[in-house]
Amino acid sequence: MTDTATPPIAPPTPRRRRGASLTLLGPAFVAAIAYVDPGNVAANLTAGAKYGYLLLWVLVAANASAVVVQYLSAKLGVVTGKSLPEHLGLRMRRTPRLLFWAQAEVVAAATDIAEVIGGALALHLLFGVPLVAGGVITGVVSMLILALHSRRSTRTFETVVTAMLAILTVGFCAGLLFAQVSPGELVAGLVPRFQGSESVMLAASMLGATVMPHAVYLHSALARDRHGDVPAGPERRRVLVATRWDVGLALVVAGGVNICMLVLAAATLPGVSGTDSIPGAQAAIAANVGPVVGVLFAVGLLASGLASTSVGCMAGAEIMHGLLHVRVPLIVRRLVTLVPAIVLLALNADATMLLVVSQVVLSFGIAFAIVPLVVYTSRRSVMGADVNAVPTRVVAGVIALVIVVLNVALVALTLAG
Repeated sequence: MTDTATPPIAPPTPRRRRGASLTLLGPAFVAAIAYVDPGNVAANLTAGAKYGYLLLWVLVAANASAVVVQYLSAKLGVVTGKSLPEHLGLRMRRTPRLLFWAQAEVVAAATDIAEVIGGALALHLLFGVPLVAGGVITGVVSMLILALHSRRSTRTFETVVTAMLAILTVGFCAGLLFAQVSPGELVAGLVPRFQGSESVMLAASMLGATVMPHAVYLHSALARDRHGDVPAGPERRRVLVATRWDVGLALVVAGGVNICMLVLAAATLPGVSGTDSIPGAQAAIAANVGPVVGVLFAVGLLASGLASTSVGCMAGAEIMHGLLHVRVPLIVRRLVTLVPAIVLLALNADATMLLVVSQVVLSFGIAFAIVPLVVYTSRRSVMGADVNAVPTRVVAGVIALVIVVLNVALVALTLAG
């Protein structure tokens, strides 16, 4: 008698497991776009041009902090199947919830203004498009990118955004191939220190441009949407391991781009006139490093503006859904949030200064995102067996404390003039 029983399925080989894990990558690369938006460009170029390598340590520390924060955000989404705004919306009373939503929306609006202005500046640098028209074009293109998420698939959207991340990486880092970087000053820039109150304000701007509140809110939703309700056990552990790799790789890229921008400015722009604006800095880079590098820089700025404004719009929609339990179509939200940036461009406001100020506004919103994230991921009632270990709680708590202290110092210095 022939045995017709189905033979046992062989366990997956290490190569097959690695291949399966690679398919889980993606959400962090979308969130990482927030870390290389036009606000970063303005803050990093200003820091490098004014202070050389002095504030390099701020970027290194901020990016290391961002790895921890973004992983906790993604972990919250994977383990609980809910985003950070959803957890806040479930646990807060009506009045505090509305106030929390208001500050989160201000942060999202500041983000969107920076990103639309960055796209407009890039179009002006590349094609001479007037800033107002460039802002409108940036908004329209971002609608098309958002349509990929709404009508196609999350993976298609992730692929497009990751491609833009690759483009801006080349655009912003190409100049280092030709710049004369001082190794000694580069190492000295890793020593924490300031040089007057303006450098503290600029450091807060760089922090706000690196650890982005809306990226913290959004990443938990991206992980939730990508992985769904992952059951406890081996499958969840596999997803969390892949998530750590996703966050680590994405933020190594984003952090490297930010460091490249500051180092490029420190090596080529000190003492050069007109570098207090992005157009002036781009012109100085083109003059000192080469016109091709100048064009690549503008292309990187354009990719940054187009991708980051799309991601920022998604973050704002998730914040509204989680805290107000209201879903607004992304295209409608895109139209509404585009208005403030266009108005500011029409009023001929200093575009680069708007970018820097927007990042300072973002720095005030960081604590509101990080503190509840650390609290929720450290509660066994929320996370179950995947609750943060004691070392993680300590590191995350220190990060939150440092951010709060830096922002209090910023307020004090600003009030003191």
